[in-house]
Amino acid sequence: MRSFPRVLFDEAHNESWTIRRELAESVNPAHPDDTSYARAAALLRHLGHTVTAHTAGPLGPETLAEQDVLVIAHPSDERWERTTGQGGPVFTAAELDAVEAFVAGGGGLVVLAEEEQDKYGNNLRELLARFGVDVRHTTVRDPRHAHQGVATWVLGERSSGSGLLAGVRTACFYRAGTLVADGADVLFATSADADPAGEPLAVALRHGRGRVVVFADSDLFGDDSIEDHDHRALWRNVVTWAARLPADDDRTSAARDASHGDAFHGAARDEASGAAASDEASGAAASDGKAALFARLKAAVEELRPLQVKDGSVPAESKGRAKELVAEIADRVGEISPYFPHDTAYLQAVQADLTKWAEQDLGVPDFLDSLDLFHPDTQRVDGLEHVVVFPMYTQNGNPSRNLEAVWIRIIWPAWLAELEAGGYDNPMFVPIAFEDFTSGYDTHSAVLFPETVAVRQAPARFTWGGIFADREAARFRRVAGAAVETLRLDLPPDAERLLASQRLAQDTFVLWDLVHDRTHSHGDLPFDPFMIKQRMPYWLYALEELRCDLTAFGEAVELERRGVPYARYVQLAILFDRLFRFPVTGERVRNYDGLGGQLLFAYLHRNDIVRWTDNRLSIDWERVADGVADLRGEVEKLYRDSIDRSKLAHWLAAYELVSAYVAAHPASTWAKGVAALPEEQKAKVDAVLPDEFPLSMFYEALRRKLTDVVESTKGLRA
Repeated sequence: MRSFPRVLFDEAHNESWTIRRELAESVNPAHPDDTSYARAAALLRHLGHTVTAHTAGPLGPETLAEQDVLVIAHPSDERWERTTGQGGPVFTAAELDAVEAFVAGGGGLVVLAEEEQDKYGNNLRELLARFGVDVRHTTVRDPRHAHQGVATWVLGERSSGSGLLAGVRTACFYRAGTLVADGADVLFATSADADPAGEPLAVALRHGRGRVVVFADSDLFGDDSIEDHDHRALWRNVVTWAARLPADDDRTSAARDASHGDAFHGAARDEASGAAASDEASGAAASDGKAALFARLKAAVEELRPLQVKDGSVPAESKGRAKELVAEIADRVGEISPYFPHDTAYLQAVQADLTKWAEQDLGVPDFLDSLDLFHPDTQRVDGLEHVVVFPMYTQNGNPSRNLEAVWIRIIWPAWLAELEAGGYDNPMFVPIAFEDFTSGYDTHSAVLFPETVAVRQAPARFTWGGIFADREAARFRRVAGAAVETLRLDLPPDAERLLASQRLAQDTFVLWDLVHDRTHSHGDLPFDPFMIKQRMPYWLYALEELRCDLTAFGEAVELERRGVPYARYVQLAILFDRLFRFPVTGERVRNYDGLGGQLLFAYLHRNDIVRWTDNRLSIDWERVADGVADLRGEVEKLYRDSIDRSKLAHWLAAYELVSAYVAAHPASTWAKGVAALPEEQKAKVDAVLPDEFPLSMFYEALRRKLTDVVESTKGLRA
């Protein structure tokens, strides 16, 4: 039920390592780094994980019940190591049973053993035997593959190509034993020159519904070693991989707030977000009451919608029944209004607009008065709900201005409010989720925009825009998951977690949308986001949308450094959505989002960051951020240079940038150069082919395989 894992370090069995730095300094004052895993714990907290120590008492089912990963780091008799000094190094039979049951039920276990394992007086071998792993009593030596020339500081050989080692090339095992684990994925092994040769140093395996990772050395993640080689990335990966995958979530705000880990607390929750119900029973009753009333409102709206034509009016032959329905809808809005006291003025205006529409004989509807009173941008409270009733078209959905009723919920957790208030200001941005909706949203539409509403005149300015993060997240997970399976891409553990969790994906999209949306108005040559309507070649909009996503990716890299745990997932979501979903979604007619994805893929492929070999996709994860930054640099240079160009020169320069990586249609007039273009500007735009940049053979094949999956996302709800 949590976006980020809870990690428990056992320190109740004389472990040689502690995540409590003050304890390390106490038991080993001369060299606390040799006893401390505080930096390892801090790294996990930076990723959003909740990290605690079990310091006393048995390791039983009740202790493990709320945890996602258990770490056991080298228990030892005190003759051999400075330890936490609690409980002795031997686990009881009941404790062994509890740990095995924890893993079988979906939990993760990370065990750090040692060289000459048997001398330490623990029973880790007995524990690991339950998972088919054994630790050899030996000390590896390998002078030819040694760190700093120390024969027992062995550089392991990377033995797996799995995503578990994404971003990991080298690791040093300091005075390590070796492992026996038939059927496990060997992550690192000793070299052919080592003694013993070719034996596992680190393994990963599945057991029941859970996962186990075992290392034959415990020093590599200590405070004095975690910065060596790729140990940080390895530690991040193995703990994230081992962690219990989140179940798809209940949708309560309280549960969502509890999921944010240690890394990004601080902004106080608005008391209004919890004021809807005084206890669980009354909250359930209120929810049932709203649902029943919305169902009645929805039924009346659904009966009216087929009676309307494209502009929202009702033809003469249907007006009799339509007027009855409009009156009923107004009554239903009045019935449900008490559940939304924060929208009283707006919902009264909806009733007035419905009445006025009927009095005007159901011509083209005009809901300007109610639209002027609907301001979700001023009520960004996590979990706050609205019922929205407007005649409107839905972008990427229904092109007609039918009456729609949508029950929405605001997504505005404390960490997002803090971030938005601290430099990522975007007062118009309203992230929302569906509770229920009428047929106009039984489509691919994932936005609620005021400019789609039927009004007599446009408002002086638009002050808000709603984006359904739940639908964006759900369709991302479905399409990207199918693409990953089709392309046989080995996922890093955090990418696997993102695709597994609707809540994590939803909050990831909220952060992505926040940064992307504000980027449209920032930069050297900020464009109107709706310039696609302005008779410009569609590749300009493709570049603008891509620019915003490349910028959001770069901002997410910085936010990850600052400790915003969702930022790492924003990078993955941008990459996967752009590479996998955008190019294969929608018609191939001026598909600007698709073209942006094609350009990103082609750029990364040209630079050998993305590879398609033997019908399998692989990604050089270490180089992705630099590749995205390089493409962003090319796009930003185009914008910067174009400030001094004419419009046509800018169009041509943009075309040259795109066509340098994505092949233009063989019949393209634009590809022949300026001499081939007609003189009149409108004719130049008309000369753009509907599919000026067709899909590559790679994408044609992928599109065929994902067509049914993409279609299944129509009307998707979390």
